[in-house]
Amino acid sequence: MKEGKEWRNRKKVRSYDSIAKSIRLLSITFCFLFLLKTSLSANIEDNEMSTLRILSPAFKQNDPIPKKYSCEGEDISPPLSIKGSPSSGVVSYAIIVDDPDAPMGVFDHWIAWNIAPDKIDFEEGVKVPAEGKNGFGVNKYRGPCPPPGKPHRYFFKVYALDQKIGLLPGSSKEDLIKAMNGHILAQGELIGTFQR
Repeated sequence: MKEGKEWRNRKKVRSYDSIAKSIRLLSITFCFLFLLKTSLSANIEDNEMSTLRILSPAFKQNDPIPKKYSCEGEDISPPLSIKGSPSSGVVSYAIIVDDPDAPMGVFDHWIAWNIAPDKIDFEEGVKVPAEGKNGFGVNKYRGPCPPPGKPHRYFFKVYALDQKIGLLPGSSKEDLIKAMNGHILAQGELIGTFQR
């Protein structure tokens, strides 16, 4: 009787040991999978954070934009250069120019896409394949034209994409941002200011 009880106790202990080993194995597996996911996520984030350098011979970062490229001048796009683009995989570029300091919220000045991947130097007034509707209601570049007062900032944002964008001319900035989602290889911006 006593031996039978001891045998049952030993069986329970072995069962508990087996359960404990299974729990430890599951814990190790979970930790491994968590670390793997974290590593993959970090790599994806690194890729998403690839940075382009956007330069212009007309103005430097955070400097005033010449009047020529505003509504008080010729109202043409300034010359731009893209540096640091990925060595492969770029199928097209897109550009967004907006003013976050506008009285009614962010104001769009230029929305363009499907620019050829070898087009890394844009002359002033450049012609691009496709343009969206800006805050002025037209499908082209319109330069800084803030109300009199404090200077506004103008963000010239350039995106290197792994595909062309299938949007119709006149599409909005929001349409372009949605279409670019998941296809941005690198991006960068140049900020200029303008005051009237």
